[in-house]
Amino acid sequence: MATNGLKQRHPLASVNEVKLQEKVKSGHQHPGGAIKHGTWDQALRMALFALYFNGSCISICITQLIGAPLYFYNKDLYYAWMAMTKQHFGLVATTMTEWWAPTKIRISGDESVRGQLRKTEDGRLECDFPERMVLIANHQQIYTDWIYLWWVAYTSKMHGHLYIILKESIKYIPLLGQGMMFYGFIFLSRKWAKDKERFKYRLQKLNGNHSGPPYGTQTLDPMWLLIFPEGTNLSSNGRVSSKKWADKTQIEDLRHALLPRSTGLLFCLQELRKTVDYMYDCTVAYEGVPRGQFGQDLFTLRSTYFQGRRPKSVNMHWRRFATKDIPVDNSKEFEKWLLERWREKDDLLEHYIENGRFPADDGIGPTINGAQPVKGAGYIETEVRTANPLEFIQIFIPPMALALVINVIMNFFRMVLRILHIR
Repeated sequence: MATNGLKQRHPLASVNEVKLQEKVKSGHQHPGGAIKHGTWDQALRMALFALYFNGSCISICITQLIGAPLYFYNKDLYYAWMAMTKQHFGLVATTMTEWWAPTKIRISGDESVRGQLRKTEDGRLECDFPERMVLIANHQQIYTDWIYLWWVAYTSKMHGHLYIILKESIKYIPLLGQGMMFYGFIFLSRKWAKDKERFKYRLQKLNGNHSGPPYGTQTLDPMWLLIFPEGTNLSSNGRVSSKKWADKTQIEDLRHALLPRSTGLLFCLQELRKTVDYMYDCTVAYEGVPRGQFGQDLFTLRSTYFQGRRPKSVNMHWRRFATKDIPVDNSKEFEKWLLERWREKDDLLEHYIENGRFPADDGIGPTINGAQPVKGAGYIETEVRTANPLEFIQIFIPPMALALVINVIMNFFRMVLRILHIR
């Protein structure tokens, strides 16, 4: 495993380090550099961003409403239509980052994902990850973690089949909440007695299969189920909660991540293990976040998308684990297993802070049945972007088609009324 050579323990941030970061938080020496856009430029960027993002969300909601009646006619067509609208939002997440917050993305992995990561001739990332998997990650930044992970799904052509486990309160956000419910996202209240049956029902739906263009002839539906086992993003409040949990359970707290909660992930793996062969783990780090500080305080939506003070690079390290090797039949053993994986993740983050990048696999795998040996990708440096700069247009095609149909119908009725009036 790539974590074998990592330095295993490091003390928490010193008092001097914390004082230094207070200066960073107050605006000095921001890791994203100086503000690159003045007040009027920021206002223009905000206006254009709001126009594109809100216009896209409205367009997607209209598209969802167009397809909603399909549920009562043909459920396969309905789910295929909603998968298409989910692809559209994946495009929104990708293009808004490409246009307003371009940044270097550095991808690496260990030998478990050897041969599944590559860079295309035009510099894009392509991932050969499976169509069905459980995806876990540390939650460094509440605003953008899911955006970068959705973009990775795009590079695997799976951006129409991503399912995210979210807090229940999010579904009440106008337009976005409605769209997420159409997407089949899983909303939890964090009260297990209340959530368990609803959770079980949703996971059973993910074990089903449908037909239609996005699904092909697979016996099971494509599915990437994203869950953040920490339950919240890394912040001062999260850090305090993690420390309280560590004290309560009498275990050592982590330095760069929060202690994971095992209940939800264990339930997912128990319900899906017959249909999912692998769980993928992504460790995310934002360049410039000093020891003891938090990405959400430095790289806000305003600084990242409007001021031009975005991270100089976003780094991802990938691993995978066979579900058959995970002790899901014993909750205590699974809790220990997950904690050990999170300590490895913590060591990966320590390695990143000390070296400026994660470890990378560049070894060569053994030849199987005479095939060419597989070489590790090493470091892939790329950026968030679409394969085609005009791809975003498809977001607006269904509402435009609806408007055209309505216009034709209205003109037809006007013509009929005019003829009747003449007669």
